[in-house]
Amino acid sequence: MRIIRGKFGRRRFDVPTNITARPTTDFARENIFNVLENFVDFDGADALDLFAGTGAISFEFLSRECAHVTAVEKASTQQRFIAKVAAELGVDNFTLVRGDVLRFIDSASRSYDIIFADPPYDMPGFAEIPGRILASRLVAPGTVVVIEHNKSHDFSALPGFREHRAYGSVNFSVFVVE
Repeated sequence: MRIIRGKFGRRRFDVPTNITARPTTDFARENIFNVLENFVDFDGADALDLFAGTGAISFEFLSRECAHVTAVEKASTQQRFIAKVAAELGVDNFTLVRGDVLRFIDSASRSYDIIFADPPYDMPGFAEIPGRILASRLVAPGTVVVIEHNKSHDFSALPGFREHRAYGSVNFSVFVVE
């Protein structure tokens, strides 16, 4: 895993072979972060990474000077890797939540400036996740939400939809909450 840009840019970490997550490719991650720069100022933002996997998105947020990043991941193997990388980077503005993302969404008590969600593509109920996030207390006016998905999903009818981007087989839908 490579951090693309920012204060930790070009740092590399060896992902354990037993991680079951499907990491967002470097190419797709770099491009979606370039797009996000037009929607949000990372410096000082409060970011949330749902279905964090390897934590690559969280570490991009941290590298780009987000004030605080929260990552939610259920799998213990992924959670241990994320914690290890956070410790190696020496970040103190990072919270790792080990738990079920859907429960986290439903029990949310605060909002974030940026939310990135990369659910497993074969997850039951995948198509309902963006609407669930957009209807939750995780969002407030101005929150930018990014959903990573495959090409078989179209979320353009959901409120706040701004654009769809595709980088190879990786697709992103971007929302800005009004």
